[in-house]
Parts: sequence; structure tokens; C-alpha cells
Amino acid sequence: MPVRLSLADIVGAEYVDAVAAARGALTGDDLRELRRLAREKVDFLPADFQKAQVALLPRIGERIAPPLDHSSVGASTAAFNAATHTAMAPLAGCGCYRIGEEGRLYFILKSEHYHAPLGHSFPGYRLLEHARRLGIPNATHNNTRGHITRLLETELVRAANGLPQGDDTALAKAIRSRRPGVLNRVLNLETGSLAAEAGIKVMLARFHRMQHDSPEPQQRGATPVIVVIGDDAGGLQANYHGTTIVAQAMRGMWNDLRVKLDDGGFLKIAPVRPNNFDDLKAVFTRYTRGKHRLAGFIYEIVLMNYGGRLLSRKFVRRIHELARKHSVPTMVDEIQTGLWSPELYMFREYGVRPAMVAVGKGFPGGEYPASRIVFEARMDTMPQFGALVTNGQEELASLAYLVTMRWSEANAAVTREIGEHYESHLRRLVEKYPQHLATIEGCRHLASLYFHELDAARAFVKRLTDGGLDISIQAYKANCPPAALTKLPLIAGYEAVSMVIARMNDALMKLNRA
Repeated sequence: MPVRLSLADIVGAEYVDAVAAARGALTGDDLRELRRLAREKVDFLPADFQKAQVALLPRIGERIAPPLDHSSVGASTAAFNAATHTAMAPLAGCGCYRIGEEGRLYFILKSEHYHAPLGHSFPGYRLLEHARRLGIPNATHNNTRGHITRLLETELVRAANGLPQGDDTALAKAIRSRRPGVLNRVLNLETGSLAAEAGIKVMLARFHRMQHDSPEPQQRGATPVIVVIGDDAGGLQANYHGTTIVAQAMRGMWNDLRVKLDDGGFLKIAPVRPNNFDDLKAVFTRYTRGKHRLAGFIYEIVLMNYGGRLLSRKFVRRIHELARKHSVPTMVDEIQTGLWSPELYMFREYGVRPAMVAVGKGFPGGEYPASRIVFEARMDTMPQFGALVTNGQEELASLAYLVTMRWSEANAAVTREIGEHYESHLRRLVEKYPQHLATIEGCRHLASLYFHELDAARAFVKRLTDGGLDISIQAYKANCPPAALTKLPLIAGYEAVSMVIARMNDALMKLNRA
């Protein structure tokens, strides 16, 4: 669906007029021109742009630009250097494409590791350039959160509660609510790790004081237990909630430290196997009495760091039934899934009401690192310095969110159809090549192909990558079948889906002949 909007349409005419007047006072710029720019409508995804994208499909994998012969070696760590593919590093990007340093055309089948849902150079982000020309400052701070950031907070609350655009009465009522399940508070942070960490802090604040003047913790003296989704063997490796120490411990890192925290009565981490109802029942039975008490349940609906495993609706709803019964806070980590759902938040498709939800990555479209945690009023317990970052309130980052959300909501029906079309064709590949493929996991654009054998998966991915499709294999997780992960950009049309499926079919056919 076409979307044509101006800055005034998104952030309000009164605000942009005030901005224009302030800019004119600072610089002497022509006020009429500033106001005109603020009202200049931008076509978010022009037909000509889409046609040019389709025209490039046959050229994927070709060298279409001169290579960069003398590229910087950098000065990173040994681990990062070992994993770096400089030939694929970007020289330029547009839409679903990136030209690597070798000059070849790549299709970004993983949406640049999940944070470019609208591809590169999305035309709608021209409004960010308009905002810069109007002099809207990006740099601000927690005590001077700007109009755009505050407007975004209300928009995130609106979408989280399933309210239509423009229903100001219902939105105001939601923001005033103290009812469980009404998400009406927002903390603006910078990375997904910090958003997830903020949720962990809220959970732990029920057991330990955050600072000397914090209220008496409700569960003081008990050992907090955080429940996460574990791997199929009952270990911790399936989840991924960021790179802070506690979040890494929740996925099996810092094992010695985790054991000492548990032994000392400071913190216990309990895994539940994906979609395992027996495990679910056991943690709520074991840790709702005695010394250990449940602090919270954190989960991702699609485990993109565990082969794209999808949690079932029945399982997720059971999590929330038990959590509500035992007054246990739930947090849905939607850093991966957020925006890829037609509802913007995938938890809404499941019909559940978490106490907290973390978003980031996709919402600012790769333009800025900007994450948010949206939560209930009863979880509003942290002091100002409990979870804040200097750059968390950036105005242009918030504008990127608003642009992305406007296009995504307007095009929810068609992106859902294309995602279902893509998923259905992946399932047909499984039926066609059962000797290589076990199943698919994930949902719509967020889908992965599970292979029986690691060698076959590697050969499949190599053929596609050599042909210009940026795809990778996940083969390092315990008890997880080798999985080829994809995350198709939302702006990809049926033609792009046909190209991807045809390339996959060709790679699988050649595996048969090998």
C-alpha cells in the first residue's frame, strides 16, 4: 500500500512550525522554505524504486561494480577477524541489495543480520534528512527528552495494546491504566542488550535493593529464579538476550560465576526446553515455594539463535497462565521478531499479555542503534539512573522508529501474505527433498531450513552464498540440527521470493547429484 507522508504528518504541524521558527531564529534561514520542507510529502516506497529492485534480481552474484583493491585491515580482536568476510563487506546498499568490496551484488536474505527490515536506503527515511535540514537535534539527554521521542513512546504503547491510530481517547486511558497486561511505560535505550538487561533489573529489584533508598524488596531473603528457554538437552544454549553478564549466563556462558551466584543464594537460572510442558510445570511447581522464588520468565517467540525454533501458541499461552496464577512477571524479548509481525509485536498474534516487552533492531531500520522496553505501570519501580544511556533519547532515532512503523502498519496485510507465501514454498522444498531437509522452523519471513546432515547444510549454504545470497548456517548450538537461517526483508515482493526459492531448489537439486 502506498505511503506518502511529510514530517508534519508524522510529528504534527504545530511542532514542525515551532521547529522552523526556532531554526530561523538561530540561522536566519527562510521561514517559508523551512515550513515548506516540513510539509513536503515523501513517497516511502515509490513504484520506480520497486521496479529497479526487481530488475536487479537476475544479476545477483555478478560483479557489477569495480572492486576495492586496497581495503583496511582494521585492528579488531582475533575472534572478530577470523569471522570477517571482507569481500562481502558493504561498498553500497539499496533496498534488498548490497555490493560487497569485491564488487559483487548480494541479496540480503538475512536483512543484514536482522536489523534492516526495510532494506538499505529506504526512501521513507528521506524524512530523516528533512529533519536534519530543519535543524532538529539528534543529541539530547534523559532530562530533555524531545517531542519526537515522547511521541514515539505513546505510539509504542498504542501498538502494544492493539489500539488504532488516531484513537487518542483510548490511548490516554491506556496510559493512565494500572491494570496488569496494559503496557504503558517506555524506557528508551540504545541496544537490545540494554533493553533486556532493564527487564532483568526490574525482576531482580523484587529481591535485592537497587540502591540505598529503593523500597523494601517484596521477596527479600529469597533466591530469585529467572526462567529462560533452554536447549533440547535441558541446557541453556538456546536463548539469546544480549551480551551483558547476566544475559550471557542465562545462555550458558560464565558457568563458574553462574554456579557461585546460585550457591550463594544470589541468583538461579532455570531452563525450560522449547515447547516442553513438563518442564514448564516443573519450574512453577518447584520455585513458587521455599527458598527459591520465581523472579520472572523471559522468552523469545522465535529463537533465531537456536535454529529459528518457534514456540507454539499453546506453549506460550500456558507460560502466561501459570505466570498470572503465581504473580510472576513475564518478558517477551522481541528484539528479533519485533516489526516482522503484521501486529508489529509478535506476542499480539499469540493473544498474551506480558508484563514487559523488549524491542529494537528492526524498528529503527538499521539507521540507528535504538532499543526500547515497554512495560506495565506496576513494573515502574526503577530510579532514573536504574537503566539509562546518554544516547537513548536521540530524536532522529525515534523518528526512524515512527517512519518504519507507519509503513509497516500500512502494509501489514501484504507483508503477511508474502511471508506466508514464502513459508509455504519452503515447506514444499522439505516435501521435495526429504533426503536432505528435516523440516522448517520459524514464522513467515523469519524461517530456517533444518538439514539432516551438517555437510549437506554447509554445501547448500556455500552454493547460495557463492551465487550472491547472503545466508548462513547455524551449526554450533547443542542438540540443534544444522539450520540455514533466513530473514527476508519486508520490502521483498513475490518476485524476490520466487528467486530465492528457485536458487534454493537449484542448490538442493545439485546436492542430489553430488
